[in-house]
Formats: sequence, C-alpha cells, structure tokens
Amino acid sequence: MNIKQSFLLAIKSIVGNKLRSILTMLGIIIGVASVIILVGLIQGYSNNLTSSFSSLGTNRISVSITNLSSTRSVNEEDVEKFFEENTDLYSAYTPTVTLSGTLKYEDNTLTSSCTGVNELYRDIDQSVEVSLGRFLRYTDITTRQKVCVIGAYQVEELFDGTNPIGEYIKIAGTKFKVIGVIAETDEAQENSADDCVYIPYSTAIRLSGSKDVSSYSFSAADTSNMDAAVSALETMLYDKLGSENSYRVFNTSSLLDMLDSLMSTLTLVLVGIASISLLVGGIGIMNIMIVSVTERTREIGIRMSVGAKGRDILSQFLIEAATVSATGGIIGIFAGIGIAIPVGNLVGVPAAVSIQAITISFVVSVGIGIIFGFFPARSASKLNPIDALRYE
Repeated sequence: MNIKQSFLLAIKSIVGNKLRSILTMLGIIIGVASVIILVGLIQGYSNNLTSSFSSLGTNRISVSITNLSSTRSVNEEDVEKFFEENTDLYSAYTPTVTLSGTLKYEDNTLTSSCTGVNELYRDIDQSVEVSLGRFLRYTDITTRQKVCVIGAYQVEELFDGTNPIGEYIKIAGTKFKVIGVIAETDEAQENSADDCVYIPYSTAIRLSGSKDVSSYSFSAADTSNMDAAVSALETMLYDKLGSENSYRVFNTSSLLDMLDSLMSTLTLVLVGIASISLLVGGIGIMNIMIVSVTERTREIGIRMSVGAKGRDILSQFLIEAATVSATGGIIGIFAGIGIAIPVGNLVGVPAAVSIQAITISFVVSVGIGIIFGFFPARSASKLNPIDALRYE
C-alpha cells in the first residue's frame, strides 16, 4: 500500500466515523484556532502601536526630568543654549508641558489633555499638519499668548464641524483664541492622533502653577547620529543635575525595539498557554488510534498474512493519525481567521494573521499527529500475524 492509498484510507475512516473524528480533532481545532486568534490580535495591536510610534518620527528623543533640587536644576534657558550649541546633532527641540481639564465652547464641553509646546514642535512630530489657520509662532511663546491649535475631534465635538478659527474656547476655565486646526488623520475620534490641543508652553507653565519644565522633546538631525545625540543630552543633564536618577532620555527607535521584544514575549507566553489544547488534542489522537488499532487487529493480521510488512502497517497508521490531525489543523486555521477578524474589528484592532503563523500552525498540527500517532502505529506494526488473525 503506497502513501496515496494510505491517505485515501485515512479520509475514508474520517468520513465513516464523523462524530468520533470531530471529537478527536476538537483539541487540535481549539488549539490551532486559539493560536491564530491570539497571534493575529497581538500582531494587529503591535502594528497599531508601531504605526503610532513611527508617526512621531524615528529621530525623536524625549527627555523627562524626574528630580529637581534647590541646588541642582536645569531650566528652559539651559536647554535652549544646549540646543543652539549642538545644531549639528539636533534639528529642533521643544519644552512640553501637559495639562488636563475641560474644554468649553458655549454649551458644549469636552474633557481633554492639552500640551504646551513651542513653534518648532511640528518639526519634531511630523504627523501634526495644520488644515485651517496656523500653528504657534515664536511671538506667541515669548509673549505668553492665550492662543490654541485644536484637533479635528475637538472641532467636531465643540463646534459641530464648523470653522472655529477666531472663536474662543475655555481651557480649564481660561479663555483661548483658536488660531489653527490639526488635519484629520483617520476618523475624528477620541484618543486618535487628531484629538489634541496645543498652546504656547510659556502659557501652559503659568496655567499649571509650576516654575519648571520637566519634559523636552528633540529631533535628531541625522538618525545615523542618534547615539551621539542621546549621549550628548545625557552628559548635559548629568552635569546639570549630578545624578543619573534625576532624568530619563529615550528615543522612538529604542521604544520600538522594546515594544517588539515585549510583544514577542507576550505572544510566546499566550501561544504556550493555548498550546495546552494542542497537547490535549494529541493525547486524544493517540487514544483514538489505540482504539482503532484494537478494532482493526484482524485486518492488520490479514494484511500481514498476504505480504504487508511492519513498515507498511506503521506508515498506514501514521498517515491516518497525521491526516486526522492535519484536518483538525485546517479547520482550526479557518475558524481562527473567522473569529479573529470580526473580534479585531469589534475592539478596534484589525487582526494581522500572517502566512507564517498559518504555516507554522499547520506544520505543528501535522507534527502532533505523527508524534502522538507513532506509539499506536508502532504497536500495530509489531503485532504477530497469527495472534492478530485469532483476535476476536
């Protein structure tokens, strides 16, 4: 009996015992479907985060000052001087001051965050495009103007989509004139890229009641000099603050690497948990194959008596086990894709089911059939033909 005949016999066995075959495959189906769903959703979420970070610019460097003392500090003037002395390393910089509060226009209110920046911010975050009006200017910063640039989401929520340029809104109870609108990136919705309000950082400092800026963003002039740009910042901050625990410097590239590592680890852990179902499915296949060998003992004896060798019996049962497992794997793949896509759309994370994940899942399912089917197949191949023919 050749491989084709063994395969056709396996298909006949599956079709002839539908309920038993489905129950045997169930563990494989659940395991493979779980892996496809988890990998698809995690990869989709990872792609979304990567896209969000990448939109900030791979040359972006962020500085967070965590500890200022009365004797050691760094202020805006220090950072501005540092920037002017290192224009070969940096193309732009901005202090960043984050506020949260209520935005109000007439009877419409909206809770949102507000970021104080300077006029160079758009050179750092290139996803910020002005569709109406203008962005902040140098004079807005130096004179602490109460002006703001709002996002498409705020325009939709506060102004019902009408032109807001020249209108006044209240931010945390203070009146600001709307001078610009950020272009819509996808759909105008809360927490999207265009859900933002920008005001002069000098005005934000006054509103926050703080005397010091604790966050800065830089744009490296050349990504090939990113290490030098980060090192220069760390040296300046250490000289000013005297302790590495007083500041943090990180760039988008390192965040992307960290994200990739985190997602890979999370994927391995969750896939490992889901693979328990594959193990259970493998045990189920082994049990059914043992039953099948017992039921077909006389058939095995007859085949051996007419010339079939042990390796022929071994290959027949191995192919049958692999076919059952592979069929379960295929059903699991389609079930996983069929569940992952609508679930991803429901939670706002488009599933990314890769060919690699599908291929690995299929190969693993076939491998499980071979591994767990080997013991019953070997037992069948070792039967004594005379004893097998006598079996009742």
